[in-house]
Amino acid sequence: MTMPTTERGSAGLRDHLAAELARTRARSAALTDAIDDGELVCQHSRIMSPLIWDFAHIGNQEELWLVRDVGGRDAVRADIDQLYDAFKHPRPNRPALPLLDPTQTRRYLSEVRCKVLDVLDSAPLEGRRLVEHGFVFGMIVQHEQQHDETMLATHQLRTGPAALQAPTPQPQRSRNLPGEVLVPAGEFTMGTSTEPWALDNEWPAHRAYTGAYWLDTVPVTNGEYQQFLADGGYDDPRWWSERGWAHRCETGLVGPQFWYLDGRSWWRNRFGVIEPVAPDEPVVHVCFFEAQAYAAWAGKRLPTEVEWEKAARFDPATGRSRRFPWGDEDPTPAHANLGQRHLQPAPAGSYPAGASPLGVHQLIGDVWEWTSSGFSGYPGFAPFPYREYSEAFFGGDYRMLRGGSFGTDAAACRGTFRNWDHPVRRQIFTGFRCARDADPGDLT
Repeated sequence: MTMPTTERGSAGLRDHLAAELARTRARSAALTDAIDDGELVCQHSRIMSPLIWDFAHIGNQEELWLVRDVGGRDAVRADIDQLYDAFKHPRPNRPALPLLDPTQTRRYLSEVRCKVLDVLDSAPLEGRRLVEHGFVFGMIVQHEQQHDETMLATHQLRTGPAALQAPTPQPQRSRNLPGEVLVPAGEFTMGTSTEPWALDNEWPAHRAYTGAYWLDTVPVTNGEYQQFLADGGYDDPRWWSERGWAHRCETGLVGPQFWYLDGRSWWRNRFGVIEPVAPDEPVVHVCFFEAQAYAAWAGKRLPTEVEWEKAARFDPATGRSRRFPWGDEDPTPAHANLGQRHLQPAPAGSYPAGASPLGVHQLIGDVWEWTSSGFSGYPGFAPFPYREYSEAFFGGDYRMLRGGSFGTDAAACRGTFRNWDHPVRRQIFTGFRCARDADPGDLT
């Protein structure tokens, strides 16, 4: 759960933090226990770390921030710090490092966690910005959950039989939804200055303006994307940016990652299960360039990050920005497909209880949504508690992703949460929805 920690007393906050740490570690353990040690230590793709690196890195970050910094305790394993520094070792090089083996990793994480719980019992949770409202503990929970989603993506890349299981989503669905929703022109409050566990790139709250625009009510579906494929969209440079077309030709893209054509039917490999592509699910595993090309083919464009957040948070009745599309309360299974409860997106139109005041659906969960914006700080941005979380990536070759996916935990997903990646990335759980500018006649 992600209930605002400002509503809790000290004892309740400590209990909440302990529960979040335990819940998150259970997910990490399930992802690593699902396969044998040989698969944990091998590299399933050069763009991903071995799973065992992610697992030990989780423990190392917990030790650095909670044991050493907050707790002021002696190091558990200072000798491994440089092995698990993501900035020192690119992913392709990590298998060659003298990493902890699975048994050593599990022992290390257990020892770190014992010390962390001692720190949590005794450390003050006030008087220092890092610990106010349990921020640093929440930061570590979010860090681990982010790596859990990364490990889930690595599971998708591995070969062999399925190792993970989850039920198929069967939520309520809205029928006969309009194809688009009109978002009015005007200002709204973007970002936050009050969310206790918000990360530095979400701060501070500020006023942002958009013109009027139309936004797809739901993400683009597999069935809609197949129309683009059937119309020769991957063979027509008219729809692609110059960079996008060069990438499509260089890499030989013919459809979303993990799809293949068998006769006239599209199939997919979903976590080791070979199945027909479900036409009513949001498309997933497409890169920014593919999303951009589809939007151009459809006579539309990708929304900006500002447009995405306005549609997700702005309540025209009150003029305020909500924490989530549905309101300020934490996500429940009725609101969104989050937390790896399922291993696929839910059909388009699912979770009507999670719709925004403007009537836009599935903005949270299911698939990360590409936007057209690059990554930069908001006006007044200040790095906290370290510049490598956000500032080191500003101005690079990134595009913003918003909303979370079925593999994103609620602790690391809210209306202000910002994600970013290179425009060529497809292994992450990414989809998109389209936008277009409103004509003057639309506003009357």
